[in-house]
Amino acid sequence: MEQSELESKVQKLETALATQEATLAGAQATQAAAQAGMTSTFTATQTGTWAVMATGSVGLLVGIFLGMAIAKD
Repeated sequence: MEQSELESKVQKLETALATQEATLAGAQATQAAAQAGMTSTFTATQTGTWAVMATGSVGLLVGIFLGMAIAKD
């Protein structure tokens, strides 16, 4: 093999390795973004659930006291 052929093959291998590294970095970034999105979605869902439960509890208590006040009259 001539020197120029070896240099060409080394250059192609370097390009392929750089491409592979860039692809891996992109995949890792995508996975991190997806995980962050899932975490924020889960947090928002939990917050919404607790807010609905708290509102329902307050409504129940107000209804009980209103019912007691109306019943006394």
